[in-house]
Amino acid sequence: MQYLVSVIADETHAANADEMAAIDVFNERLQADGHWVFAGGLAGPGAATVIDNRGGEGLITDGPFLESKEYLAGFWIIEAPDLDVALKLATDGSKACNRKVEVRPFL
Repeated sequence: MQYLVSVIADETHAANADEMAAIDVFNERLQADGHWVFAGGLAGPGAATVIDNRGGEGLITDGPFLESKEYLAGFWIIEAPDLDVALKLATDGSKACNRKVEVRPFL
């Protein structure tokens, strides 16, 4: 089963050198153990563009969808046999990136 592990930040600065090194080690472990699917870091909320085409005319707005103290800073998509394994991996990922993470299964 695949899980989305969202990295939640409350600061607008990127990971420091120590955090990046720990993330690299964690990513290498995910790959070696067959859990790796995909991962990426994201620009801060100020770089976001929101598009709403529900009304038939696309409305494009600069900035984040929602003003918040927390934002999505990055993510991992992992492969795990069950939620317990996914939660263990996410716990290790949280330690590596020094941020909170949220785990959600794909349907």
